Amino acid sequence: MPIQPGGLQTDKAHPTIPILPASPNEYEAAIHLAATFQFSVVDTKLPNCPYLLHLTAERLELCDMTTTMGPVYVDFVRGRVDYRRRYGGGIKQPLAKAIGLKQAFRPTVVDATAGLGRDAFVLASLGCRVHMLERSKVVAALLYDGLQRAGQDFEIGALIKAHLQLIYYDAQDWLSQMPETQYPDVIYLDPMYPHRQKSALVKKEMRLFRAIVGDDLDAAALLKVALTCARQRVVVKRPKLAPSLNETRATFCIQSQNTRFDVYKIF
Repeated sequence: MPIQPGGLQTDKAHPTIPILPASPNEYEAAIHLAATFQFSVVDTKLPNCPYLLHLTAERLELCDMTTTMGPVYVDFVRGRVDYRRRYGGGIKQPLAKAIGLKQAFRPTVVDATAGLGRDAFVLASLGCRVHMLERSKVVAALLYDGLQRAGQDFEIGALIKAHLQLIYYDAQDWLSQMPETQYPDVIYLDPMYPHRQKSALVKKEMRLFRAIVGDDLDAAALLKVALTCARQRVVVKRPKLAPSLNETRATFCIQSQNTRFDVYKIF
């Protein structure tokens, strides 16, 4: 399975989120996840436990027990990600242009803030070799589960195994330790977006992620490290009207409807 553990991190706000298997059939898999990412396994919902990782026969879900909001999970086979793979515009879409994909060129990419892995999967589906770095054990576990299930899919499985690797590690530490001979062509950053005044506009997974892992207060420091480790460019995804990260001026920007990609070329 495409995961490289190490440099294990704890989630700042809620480090004790347990895994609840939906039935005895999921217990063995829950034990494996717990051992890999340092969780506890419970057999019933705990009182006063606001967040829970629920392992069903279909997937691992992050649940907010204090609201009626639906669960957050990773799915590389169906839904939004599959639609982007099929109809997202190929190498002409803004993300691909920002990363530098051309007709006969597919860069190696480190996605240093993997999150739910959607952009990483799109790049992998376009032929890039992508290393997903994720320091939150909760988010890494969701990614791991999504990769496992996608790896069993007839159509997507080969793509996952050849082009996507999950690395459970703090990005700054991992990049700082990387030998120069292994530097990627591109480093991609999608840090937690700044707070919005209208909280209803924030997607449910972002609200939940902010509650679990906190804000990316070290995003500017990560950009500084990334600029020393990328061979060709660093790409930072930002809200369309947000200031540049750390007020560092980009070489150029690529705009989409609600998003801006700041591209820092390495000369």
